[in-house]
Amino acid sequence: MNETFVGMPAFPEAAREALDDDTLRGNLRHATHTIRAKRAAAVAEVSDWAELREAGSRIKEHTLRHLDRYLKQLEASVTAAGGTVHWAADAAEANRIVTRLVQETGESEVVKVKSMATQEIGLNEALEAAGIRAYETDLAELIVQLGEDRPSHILVPAIHRNRAEIRDIFRTAMAGWGRPAPEGLSDSPAELAEAARLHLREKFLRAKVGVSGANFMVAETGTMVVVESEGNGRMCLTLPETLISVVGIEKIVPTWRDLEVFLQTLPRSSTAERMNPYTSTWTGTTDGDGPRTFHLVLLDNGRTDTLADEVGRQALRCIRCSACLNVCPVYERAGGHAYGSVYPGPIGAILSPQLRGTASEIDASLPYASSLCGACYEVCPVAIDIPEVLVRLRERVVEGGPAVREGNRVVLKPAKGHAAERAAMRAARWTFTRPGALRTGQRLASRARRLQPRTLPGPGAAWTATRDLPELPAEPFRDWWERTRGGKEETK
Repeated sequence: MNETFVGMPAFPEAAREALDDDTLRGNLRHATHTIRAKRAAAVAEVSDWAELREAGSRIKEHTLRHLDRYLKQLEASVTAAGGTVHWAADAAEANRIVTRLVQETGESEVVKVKSMATQEIGLNEALEAAGIRAYETDLAELIVQLGEDRPSHILVPAIHRNRAEIRDIFRTAMAGWGRPAPEGLSDSPAELAEAARLHLREKFLRAKVGVSGANFMVAETGTMVVVESEGNGRMCLTLPETLISVVGIEKIVPTWRDLEVFLQTLPRSSTAERMNPYTSTWTGTTDGDGPRTFHLVLLDNGRTDTLADEVGRQALRCIRCSACLNVCPVYERAGGHAYGSVYPGPIGAILSPQLRGTASEIDASLPYASSLCGACYEVCPVAIDIPEVLVRLRERVVEGGPAVREGNRVVLKPAKGHAAERAAMRAARWTFTRPGALRTGQRLASRARRLQPRTLPGPGAAWTATRDLPELPAEPFRDWWERTRGGKEETK
């Protein structure tokens, strides 16, 4: 669990604050609508998109069902290629491993290429506590770091910032991290990009240690794959003498042929490009070319617990394209910070409560951060049925029940604050399993329809505060059917 998000309020409270920020909502609306339109055009160019989507889903599902075998194959392949594999059961162990590896080099700073896994475990904070400074080199991650901010989008972490805000951050904060911003810096995209390039260049040239993530790992060869749009990743992956990659165990694919599918679907779903400008691959170490030492830290941190849930495990198919965020009406209005996780949006609403559990206030609220409209499922390139998992997690929050935590089978207690919902669901279950009681209730409700209130009392008030209470019909459907059709289908 990333310590940055400990103590976050529940989603409704955090989202309510975000809704009052007109600038934030404007930034999100413009960015998500632009990316959404470009993605739709890019996907429409591919005649077999549905087949690619199905292939990606099947590959991921197969890999997850045989994850133990492919992870062992990956370890053997990386080791044979000159790399060293480390296994981290949780965030604390991963941070200890990376910190020790950096300390063994004698260096006190590292350059990083964008890695959500290291954000998930709070690696930057762990390194800082050990006297090691980590420099983010992805442009958006640099903006977030300089602004002492948190990422709010998977693909565009600084999506909540506009150009004027970024200019001000560069002017005030760059000097404290290295080369200062140029005098008279404007909010022109070209000038901002040049300021970042000059600021980062000195770090690339002197860095001895690089830290990365990976979009994919190929089990048959031990190859790591990073796709990006700026070239900063390639600088981090090739210039340092030591490279440490922290990767979630679910990022594995069996073969290069499998990788081909995702190199078609990921860029179109994320950046709306036919292919990524930079696709970097490396296999272990090679004399005279790239880092002399390569370490791969395979991160679990709740992933095997998630794998144990037959419905929830599909969240591990995610290839971090962020397409679901860009179509989500909830994310567009609330922004990423409200989710209290490095994984915002619909995918974060199902991934974080499984990786971290539902004991905290924020994690228990995330399954409700959705209208269940299904737009996320429609655009997902690996066909993750996010609404299905959301409903599964809501059941877990309200009812509790069996689950796997830290490798052990446990029985979860219902979350606090859901007593009324739990009682309502149990009453509905009792009624719907007794046709006679259901019919009697429907008839009584129809006859008392004139007494129907405009809003619900008690816990129901929150529901009707934003919705109209459906008007009761004058006659139940079953009674109408029997009266007009005799309860039988018309014959032709």
